[in-house]
Amino acid sequence: MAETLTITALGHEGDGIAETASGQKVFVPFTLPGEVVTAEIQGERGHLVSILTPSPDRIDPACKHFTVCGGCSLQHWAPEKYQAWKRELVVHAFAQRGIETPVNPTIPLEPHTRRRAVFTLSRTEQGVVLGFNKRESHDILPIEECPLLVPEIETRFDKLSALADRLMDRGKRARMTVVSTDTGLDVSLEGARKPGRADYEALGRAAIDGSISRLTVDGAEIFMSRVPEIRNDPIVLYPSSGGFLQATSPSELALANLVDAGVGKSGPVLDLFSGIGTFTLKLAQRFPVLAVEGETKLLQALDRSMRFSKGIKAVTSRRRDLFLNPMVPVELKEYKAVVFDPPRAGAKAQAEALAKSIVPQIVGVSCNPATLARDARILIDGGYKLTSVTPVDQFLWSGHVEVVANFELTRKSASKGRPVRLS
Repeated sequence: MAETLTITALGHEGDGIAETASGQKVFVPFTLPGEVVTAEIQGERGHLVSILTPSPDRIDPACKHFTVCGGCSLQHWAPEKYQAWKRELVVHAFAQRGIETPVNPTIPLEPHTRRRAVFTLSRTEQGVVLGFNKRESHDILPIEECPLLVPEIETRFDKLSALADRLMDRGKRARMTVVSTDTGLDVSLEGARKPGRADYEALGRAAIDGSISRLTVDGAEIFMSRVPEIRNDPIVLYPSSGGFLQATSPSELALANLVDAGVGKSGPVLDLFSGIGTFTLKLAQRFPVLAVEGETKLLQALDRSMRFSKGIKAVTSRRRDLFLNPMVPVELKEYKAVVFDPPRAGAKAQAEALAKSIVPQIVGVSCNPATLARDARILIDGGYKLTSVTPVDQFLWSGHVEVVANFELTRKSASKGRPVRLS
């Protein structure tokens, strides 16, 4: 039986929060603060039945698959309120660590800018199905449109399905990572069967129209009609097949500019968790940079980028697992600035080492405000001042947000764990 609820706030995943008549907290997807709704309650989850009093900030969603697809959760919210909420996610994450600091407005993102997509595929009696998982399900939703994606990907669902069709057996599932580059789509397929000679010939014909620059199957290159390139003159990035890349070009530019400004006016610079060199090469236009990364294929991509980018200063790369073997203070002392951009788990061990260093400027980048706030707490307790925090909406219509935080060395250490007001 449905119960009438008043939505009081949104949780960190974007679900509305309400309280039942018995005082139980319930999360109701696709609702907004202030709305009165009816929902069927199952445990802590509420299934939306109807909206009795809609929010004035409710808008029509941008996609026909919204509420069914597991990708987006907030297409129904007006942009201004949505962006303010993303900022509040960051404010809350830092407050949880006792850090009260001004947070800049969220840098917004437009639709049709996501250049990297990961699809799930399966073969049925009707053929290959390409799409995303349905919400709270492992079933695949065949997609006909996606307002997140750049047109170069969105208009080629049929072609991408045809590539997989050759290598998938009935009842099997696979994963396809597609990156739109300046030279065509870079496609990586995982979980397909091993190609035979006839498959190579047939798949190679997919390169004729120039839309696919490279196809890789389970790490083996099937064809490369052109080297995948991401150009930002004078820098050229060469993504590794299926590897990490900033999800959109506009957010990558915003992040790189924030990092560059945060580093300041002195080098050399140390870029930790450097990936393919997104920040490395931007910084190398002004300073010598040491790039440290744990994945060999990302360093190989960075090496190629170093050789083909113009107008950059000396760049050195080093392979090192920074989770197990962080850079220690004696190694850090020669650098005027350090940038770190770890995976979602953050960089706790590296932050602890940085907190004991004498590096004047530190810039932290993260797709997880909670772990960045944890690492910020470590740096502050070690004598660093948090000077600015900026959210970047890299993950449109979701509960995820990218953050850039700047720190400068003061050696005025706060008492550990106690709230600190920073200006």
